Amino acid sequence: MNPVLLVIAHGSRDPRHAATVQALVRRAGALRPGLRVETAFLDFNLPSVPGVLDRLAADGVRDVVALPLLLTRAFHAKADIPAVLRQAPPSLSIRQAEVLGPSPLLIAAVERRLYEAGLTPGDKSATGVVLASAGSTDPEAIAVIAETARELRRTGWCSVRPAFASASLPRTEDAVRALRTERGVRRVAVAPYVIAPGRLPDRIAAGAAGADVLADVLGPSPELARLLLERYDGARAAHRPVAQTA
Repeated sequence: MNPVLLVIAHGSRDPRHAATVQALVRRAGALRPGLRVETAFLDFNLPSVPGVLDRLAADGVRDVVALPLLLTRAFHAKADIPAVLRQAPPSLSIRQAEVLGPSPLLIAAVERRLYEAGLTPGDKSATGVVLASAGSTDPEAIAVIAETARELRRTGWCSVRPAFASASLPRTEDAVRALRTERGVRRVAVAPYVIAPGRLPDRIAAGAAGADVLADVLGPSPELARLLLERYDGARAAHRPVAQTA
């Protein structure tokens, strides 16, 4: 049987977060009929990761692909998730998939949200974009966000600047002001580079007050749903556990 896909999200006190995650996971499951897909949260929401792993073991499941619902490989992917997976029932063989970013599918999802917010491909040459992420103290994660901004710029936008809601600089409002002074930028759009609503995405939205366009979070976009399955297939093809149980 195919390994179960276990999507692990961080969780939030904001109920919109869990609802968005569940909608994304349902969309991914609909693309792969017959694949068992489960959702678990590290904090704030249920079901918890240990709870789902115990249930899978009780159901007789042997193989699991654990997919961090994260855009960059920072602390949660490097430490929190491996730690909780190591506490899984010993009957489970668990492979931890790669995080979602970087990927061309994420660039496509960002552009989808910008177009849904009212922009068109013809607006690119005169529009500066703030790619606003949650933020991290991890240099690897910050570098990935910067490279993602460069990749988005290569699709034709006049200028693209990364920004962060916490932990790193610049803030969204500072990047908006900087784009206003750039030559050739006639309008400014803010693209939240986050998966689901919550406290930090709300901070991004507040910082976008000086922009002309504010796109929605990535949410249950078709590109993200496809990317979940792409990461699942990659981990399954590796043929080796990346998170050993005790």
